[in-house]
Amino acid sequence: MGPAEEPEPWTIWNRLGASCSRDGESETKRGSGQREPKGDLSKAIPWLGDEAPNKKNHSSKGLIAPAFEPPGLRDAMAFNKFNVLHWHIVDDQSFPYQSVTFPELSAQGAYSYKHVYSPTDVRLVIEYARLRGIRVIPEFDTPGHTQSWGKGQKDVLTPCYSGEHPSGSYGPVNPILNTTYDFMVKFFKEVGAVFPDEYIHLGGDEVDFTCWKSNPDVTEFMKKQGFWYSYSKLESYYIEKILDMMSSFKKKSIVWQEVFDNGVQLQPDTVVEVWMPRMYQEELRKVTKEGYPAILAAPWYLDIISYGQDWKRYYSVEPLNFFGCKTQKDLVVGGEACLWGEYVDATNLMSRLWRGIAAQPLFVGYCSHEVRDL
Repeated sequence: MGPAEEPEPWTIWNRLGASCSRDGESETKRGSGQREPKGDLSKAIPWLGDEAPNKKNHSSKGLIAPAFEPPGLRDAMAFNKFNVLHWHIVDDQSFPYQSVTFPELSAQGAYSYKHVYSPTDVRLVIEYARLRGIRVIPEFDTPGHTQSWGKGQKDVLTPCYSGEHPSGSYGPVNPILNTTYDFMVKFFKEVGAVFPDEYIHLGGDEVDFTCWKSNPDVTEFMKKQGFWYSYSKLESYYIEKILDMMSSFKKKSIVWQEVFDNGVQLQPDTVVEVWMPRMYQEELRKVTKEGYPAILAAPWYLDIISYGQDWKRYYSVEPLNFFGCKTQKDLVVGGEACLWGEYVDATNLMSRLWRGIAAQPLFVGYCSHEVRDL
């Protein structure tokens, strides 16, 4: 997709998916190599996503790069009509993304100089995926899941305290310093230029407030801002500034559901990703009632291993089975299958991923021509 073209419709997210059409086929945009759904999509969801497991395993950058060589992950995604790769590229454990603007982030934050994604690696991933009709959307999760950031960027993390003295450990991104936002502007400007898709995933999940609570400077800042002891308001203060940055770069944002749950003032086109399994139908109802697009990931966490034929439960999911009007259900832009990397490396990625996902294929509902009950 060229930079001047209209964005591709969400076609069941990668965290993995496929779109329905009346005849079960898809068109190709002329000259772009992108698949475009056609026909009656009234029973389908237009985004199929797959989240790459680069999160917590240091085995090799082969989780993405060599695994993408034929017959690798992106080829398998294309075969199964998945059209978005959600690339969770950094986390607490490692910062393998090699930034041109801030090279010390990966130099200090990666497991080693061999475990990085160079600018050339990233370009190859994006182009290889593009030729197969797959969008690549990066996730740079903040303010939590950022321990690796602090190794290569001074003062970006919050110093934790034990009583009156620093403990020597660090917590989430430091939201009270102007230097934090100066850094984030430059960093995300680079990310926006490197990744051509109109969306960037900003994370926002699982923020531990313990360190913020321990820091006297944070406490004083919160009093001055009128937040007092509402740390969710402090988180909202930070995330709203990052969302504004994305808008200034002409990018749109995706966030995890906690950002919505904590009352952050979102941009109208911000996509909320629902991942918590408990009462996810109610979460979809709340998100779409407020008019925000949603991606459903909660039923499709493939790293959760269970006994027996666990693929059957993927088929039983009805993504639109929640209370809400048609306008709300039209806001569910797709589904995503997630595979986190604690127990996954280049040796078992494909078997762990596709044992469940190909069986579904990340089931997103019936097309109008399909029979439900046999």
